[in-house]
Amino acid sequence: MVSMKDIALKCGVSVATVSKALNGYSDIGDETRSQIKQAAAELGYFPNSAARALKTNRTYNIGVLFVDEARSGLTHEYFASVLDNFKVNVEKRGYDVTFINHHIGTRAMSYYEHCRYRGVDGVVIACVNFDEPEVVELINSDIPVVTIDHIFNNRTAIISDNIAGMRDLVTYIHSMGHRKIAYIHGADSSVTRDRVTSFYRTMEELQIEIPESYVQEGIYHDTESAASRTRELLALKSRPTCIIYPDDFACIGGINEIKEQGLHIPDDISVVGYDGLHFTQVLEPKLTTLKQDTYLLGKEAADHLISLIERPKTTLITRAVVKGKLLSGNSVSRLSH
Repeated sequence: MVSMKDIALKCGVSVATVSKALNGYSDIGDETRSQIKQAAAELGYFPNSAARALKTNRTYNIGVLFVDEARSGLTHEYFASVLDNFKVNVEKRGYDVTFINHHIGTRAMSYYEHCRYRGVDGVVIACVNFDEPEVVELINSDIPVVTIDHIFNNRTAIISDNIAGMRDLVTYIHSMGHRKIAYIHGADSSVTRDRVTSFYRTMEELQIEIPESYVQEGIYHDTESAASRTRELLALKSRPTCIIYPDDFACIGGINEIKEQGLHIPDDISVVGYDGLHFTQVLEPKLTTLKQDTYLLGKEAADHLISLIERPKTTLITRAVVKGKLLSGNSVSRLSH
């Protein structure tokens, strides 16, 4: 295994000089630094993680806690994209990623215990039951934590702008002439509360009354729940002309139910998703949806968590809000009044 001593011999400098050059110290000349880095690359040098951990008191290992309600794991396109962008950005900064769970082999342990066992420097938490006692234990621990799409007063949160996103969707649907707008939302969470409140507020601003039957609770990322709620909406005496779904994947369940009833989108009824996943833009008709910026969500989570790890005394607990973008698609018809 190539060591700093091998690089020092090749370059004719001290081991201390090699260490400073490779660790970004400013008291090394540019020419010397360049020579040392080139020699390190040629020799195939990699820093020893155990030695680096002893020196810096960090493992350069970040935990990811992700357990979604539908148990879809990383087949959940939205969160998979957010976490992939998180992973790419932390790896650029020299960190590895470990998924946090309840077990090491057959031994059960809490999320906090697993974090301690793996020696992670910090944790990003996304799409879990944030009220679960073990999650609360981790949130209240001494480990740096960043949450995605959920807010705790004592932790930095990276939030998609669900209030503006829902307002943009409803305003667009209204501009297309629709007044009978239904909304199938996901299970209770801070994301759901923001979206539902924004839905009601925007409809109120547009002076549209909403029948109670038009707002239904479904399940995120669940096609069967969306199909069932769609069936109920289509059976109403005065059915809606447009249905907003909790997310793009759930919307597929609604689309299937509409087609099974012999109806056409958007001629007979309009549909709208949320997330802006890639497949929605190759459907026929192309889905109208709100595209969330998964790259920026992942990058913001990485930047804020690493700042908490590396500069704990000067990094503020904050809330970063990431805006999305309306994709108009072709799944909303234009109605005349």
